[in-house]
Amino acid sequence: MKNILITGGAGCIGSSLVHALLDNGNYFVQVVDNLSTGNIDNLPDHCNFTLCDVNNYSEISLVMQERQFDIVFHYAAIVGVKRTQENPLKVLDDINGIKNILELSVKTKVKRVFYSSSSEVYGEPVSLPQNEATTPLNSRVPYAIVKNIGEAFFRSYYKEFDLKYTIFRFFNTYGPSQSDDFVVSRFINKALNNEDICIYGDGKQSRTFLYINDNIDFTMKIISEDLLINDTINIGNNKMIEIKELAKIIKKVLKSKSKIKYIEPLKEGDMSRRQPDISKMLKLYKNDLTGIESGVMNIYRSLKR
Repeated sequence: MKNILITGGAGCIGSSLVHALLDNGNYFVQVVDNLSTGNIDNLPDHCNFTLCDVNNYSEISLVMQERQFDIVFHYAAIVGVKRTQENPLKVLDDINGIKNILELSVKTKVKRVFYSSSSEVYGEPVSLPQNEATTPLNSRVPYAIVKNIGEAFFRSYYKEFDLKYTIFRFFNTYGPSQSDDFVVSRFINKALNNEDICIYGDGKQSRTFLYINDNIDFTMKIISEDLLINDTINIGNNKMIEIKELAKIIKKVLKSKSKIKYIEPLKEGDMSRRQPDISKMLKLYKNDLTGIESGVMNIYRSLKR
């Protein structure tokens, strides 16, 4: 049985991974989260959970020295475009968490570390689709810069200490346990209450949306088959949808009476377009990706349980 630590494990992606690992039965899973955006209710009742701030060395050190972990998923970070814009110093503080995890991984002889990077490292696109190897990184806002620095740290720790890594560049991922910091969840909650769905700017910003089950199924394959060691990969969908079209789809699927309203655009950080090159991902993952209509309906059904 492998021992796995997941930081930020009470968030949407982290908690979904926890459920999958525990359901598998071959893993011991320890979760840490400071619950600033995560929700402990996302976790299974029998989960090993510690309230912990990974940016605080003494707190995360106690957890990582208590048990010998084979794998660490570093998913903890301040998230949400608006939240990260309003708290740039807190965003930059996440660099300490990255360094803490890597230093302690070396110290405690962790075999492999996974890092949740982001499509934000590409910044405003110079070309589409955005490829892991050939697309220049154009990080400008603090959140994107921290993710870029994080990638450099993970690669550097491999070079100096032979700490095996995998970098996941997550594009927009959505699912039932996601907070309102993210656009799909926010729009769904507004639609279910027939409240105005507010869109920044003209709504012509385009994104791709990956349903959480696809994200987790792919991750489980990577773990079980020891794939993508010392590698970086985009994880997302490749079908672009304008934000105003997303709002219309959610209204239609949920039969909502909500009105769509356009408000002042964000000052920075709301990129005009984002589309991953997922050819690398699709070589390994042969399942059909969940369409946005099906994903929204899955979330609706989960809320009705």
